[in-house]
Amino acid sequence: MRSEFALDIFIISEAETPPEIESQSSPPQEFNEEEEELLPEIQLDLPTPTHTKVKTAVYLTSCVQHQKCPPPIYPEFAVIGRSNVGKSSLINMITNCRKLAHVSKEPGKTRCINHFLINDTWYLVDLPGYGFARVNKAQRDQFEQFTKDYFTGRKNLCMVFLLIDSTISPQKVDLDYARWLSDNKVPFCLVFTKTDRRKKGMSNKLTNMVEFKRELLKDFEFLPPSIATSSENGTGKGQLLHLIGGLRIAASGK
Repeated sequence: MRSEFALDIFIISEAETPPEIESQSSPPQEFNEEEEELLPEIQLDLPTPTHTKVKTAVYLTSCVQHQKCPPPIYPEFAVIGRSNVGKSSLINMITNCRKLAHVSKEPGKTRCINHFLINDTWYLVDLPGYGFARVNKAQRDQFEQFTKDYFTGRKNLCMVFLLIDSTISPQKVDLDYARWLSDNKVPFCLVFTKTDRRKKGMSNKLTNMVEFKRELLKDFEFLPPSIATSSENGTGKGQLLHLIGGLRIAASGK
């Protein structure tokens, strides 16, 4: 069973957002190092949240079957990406908790569906990274199976945040994952990480983000929403919480 939350009804435009709606419901863009190329991106007409600050964040449980996840009584937001993309750091940034999600120097440490309860009103879910986990093929296949079963079976799932490393060129595994989410009608947002990093010889972050979107447009008519982030300086945090807040209100029908 797919999510009972129908995101499609909140899509107002698949090109540019009308100015009057943008000014009411969209926070100012935080990543303005360079002017990003305008590409056709889906825009959402969501309620404007009045409270987005995270006050409490509590670890609940870990499991490998979506049927054993906590009761689906709250809106749910999941985070996934290639191993070493900065997933745990992003979760800690969103929640203001430096050690909520364990940050490891060894990729692939998250191996379960990990649920956190935020403000006693919504779930944040940390999923196993894909790509570089130092496990055997059988375990990788297991991770992939229960993760995708979770995406297609969790009825209160409002949005998946697909994390993409902005410091490297587009990776096939990331593009394939985005295509899979789209093909299975799982609502997702592209979250580009590590936008603060400036290392000699590193390809341009903005170029990488634009190229990733261009690659998706070879298969997509319109792009999913996207946010540029940095867990080091907090870039994108406000936009993420604003999006979550709007989706929470929309999901509750209030």
